[in-house]
Amino acid sequence: MVRRKPLVVVTRKLPDSVETRMRELFDAQLNLDDVPMDQAALVEAVRTADVLVPTLTDRIDSAVLSQAGENLRLIASFSNGVDHIDVASALNRGITVTNTPGVLTEDTADMTMALILAVPRRLAEGAQAVISDKDEWLGWSPTWMLGRRIWGKRLGIIGMGRIGQAVARRAKAFGLQIHYHNRRRLPTAVEEMLDATYWDSLDQMLARMDIVSVNCPHTPATYHLLSARRLKLLKPEAYVVNTARGEVIDENALTRQLEAGELAGAGLDVFEHEPAVNPKLIRLAKQGKVVLLPHLGSATLEGRVDMGEKVIVNIKTFMDGHRPPDRVLPAML
Repeated sequence: MVRRKPLVVVTRKLPDSVETRMRELFDAQLNLDDVPMDQAALVEAVRTADVLVPTLTDRIDSAVLSQAGENLRLIASFSNGVDHIDVASALNRGITVTNTPGVLTEDTADMTMALILAVPRRLAEGAQAVISDKDEWLGWSPTWMLGRRIWGKRLGIIGMGRIGQAVARRAKAFGLQIHYHNRRRLPTAVEEMLDATYWDSLDQMLARMDIVSVNCPHTPATYHLLSARRLKLLKPEAYVVNTARGEVIDENALTRQLEAGELAGAGLDVFEHEPAVNPKLIRLAKQGKVVLLPHLGSATLEGRVDMGEKVIVNIKTFMDGHRPPDRVLPAML
């Protein structure tokens, strides 16, 4: 008797090599057109699938999960974060949830460091001046397009997990002084390796930093962690960089401070209402006060393939009757 392959519904287009392997191993239903599923399509997917492979743009909330079929036993998310999934509701229904941690660390840290460099040194603004048809660049000048030095400045990292530590290693090499706030203090050996100063008070750290990098996950506890009140603690010459989740920052408050000149600038790869971008932020970008990127933090071919391979390992391990290596539990959130 031939064993039935599990029906795996994939919500978005994945790298070809990943999709090919999924077709070999599973009865994989692919989204070759890469058109995001609406709620009706997601409901149909959870009704029929044995395994759902969503991405961070798919809202797998309690309303969707309430209509899941009896066969759905695994949600193997193609993402590091799982804030798009109601994990508690899934577990209450006997559905295991997995993610793809670790493989995005270096790529996201690279992008964070790129923004830490780009905003104070006005890289996006300068690049635009070179190709502008308005003859903005007339040659080298001792006073034109002056940015700010980052060597010797204080970098405050919010969230010192894998990505936060990878950012710290890069920033240390650029001569930045490393400070951090985290739910739990790092071991002394790690702090010494990074020359990192721990702050149990986020408020106290923010008031002293030249650059703040957001590298924590989005959870109910971190929603608007950088609130209007906390953003007011920052120095007027400070910069904010976010490659984590847009919901961690009160985007309206950040925009108001940038418009008022109460912050020097910001580098944002994520947005609170993504993919919508606040029109005021776009206007500030045109003025050179912010650098905006379309959620490119982990966007490397190598990273996406590694994510897909983790998804496959989680599915295969689960279907073989074992605990998948990247199982997500509420206590982890």
